[in-house]
Amino acid sequence: MKEKLSAVAKTFSPSPIQQLSHLAQRCNAVNLAEGFPDFPAPPLLKSAAVSAINSDFNQYRHVQGICDRLAKIVKDTHGLEVDPLTDIAICCGQTEAFAAAIFAIIDPGDEVILFDPSYETYDACISMAGGVPVYVALDPPHWTLDSEKFLKSFTSRTKAVVLNSPHNPTGKVFNKDELEVIATACCTNDCLVITDEVYEHITYDKTKHISLASFQGMQERTIITSSLSKTFSVTGWRIGWAIAPAAIASAIKNIHVRITDSAPAPFQEAALTALESQPQYFESLRQDYELRRDFLAKILAEVGLRIRFKAQGSFFIFAEIPEECLLSDVDCVKKLIEEAGVVGVPGCGFFHSNKLVEFGTDIFYHKRYIRFAFCKSDDTLASAAQNLREFVNRAGAFDRSESVEC
Repeated sequence: MKEKLSAVAKTFSPSPIQQLSHLAQRCNAVNLAEGFPDFPAPPLLKSAAVSAINSDFNQYRHVQGICDRLAKIVKDTHGLEVDPLTDIAICCGQTEAFAAAIFAIIDPGDEVILFDPSYETYDACISMAGGVPVYVALDPPHWTLDSEKFLKSFTSRTKAVVLNSPHNPTGKVFNKDELEVIATACCTNDCLVITDEVYEHITYDKTKHISLASFQGMQERTIITSSLSKTFSVTGWRIGWAIAPAAIASAIKNIHVRITDSAPAPFQEAALTALESQPQYFESLRQDYELRRDFLAKILAEVGLRIRFKAQGSFFIFAEIPEECLLSDVDCVKKLIEEAGVVGVPGCGFFHSNKLVEFGTDIFYHKRYIRFAFCKSDDTLASAAQNLREFVNRAGAFDRSESVEC
């Protein structure tokens, strides 16, 4: 039946990550791969959801109060004037908001610039819309933006730029100068921007998230996507949104209705409680994750992995395989699963190359990183630490070995 599949569907295949997940389950490894918390959501939110269910908010529903509160939040946080009646679309998580935004603006042949490494959902949505992903590599180890390389990526076919900050998988937060370069280029080239800001409240070491929409000339060309998932530890609730100029927001709403009809009604009601959270909640969240980041970074360094860039945001550490280890990222992850009982994500799944790679481009580092999630309970992180320390005591840090293709 494979011949019945669409051309786009045929381009998607199981990734090494899926195969390694099965191996991890067989080995009962501690899961530091998947980017969701394994500790409870805030009790107040859970009570609000239960109350909504018991109050029979269980049918298709649009909770306008979410839009009203989001409009106030972006005004207070970023100085943006947003009409809650026309400029906000509630979706089933940030993932659907992003997909609907792509389907709303991208025609076949349109080019979309992404910063690499990048989360796999982005290029998949662009491809499904018939668009062409164009990758601009961030420079390791600090994942800096090369403005010259970025500006050269624009063509007459460029329709949009995708910006994820704080960034998955590296933990980078784009700074003001980098954002200024992006904003100026988009205004000059009359391009739209879709931002993924799901980690907006999870930043460290006094680093602040700045929304690109707050720069001069950018609100009218920016689609902000975000959700409750990461900030409130409710990744399974699927409550997200897109904030955009009215015409684009309307198109996103129309696409959303035709794909999923409605975000989960009781969780929309509970979102009202989440969006009333006080500053103390966000500061506590930030401090808690910063401690977890530092704890895991120390443990990974003990194993011999290199932490040359300390995550500025998100809840991931993108650890570098040391030069003396010739294993690929996939084989290092296999080694950790089988010998240490800890699982991460091979970095190669986040890296891409344009179809026409410039001669002499060094992409060796695409196989030199592993992503670890520290959005885990104290018990989970302690178990991972114990397993990794026992691994080091038993086998030492990573040894030299033959390189294996990813």
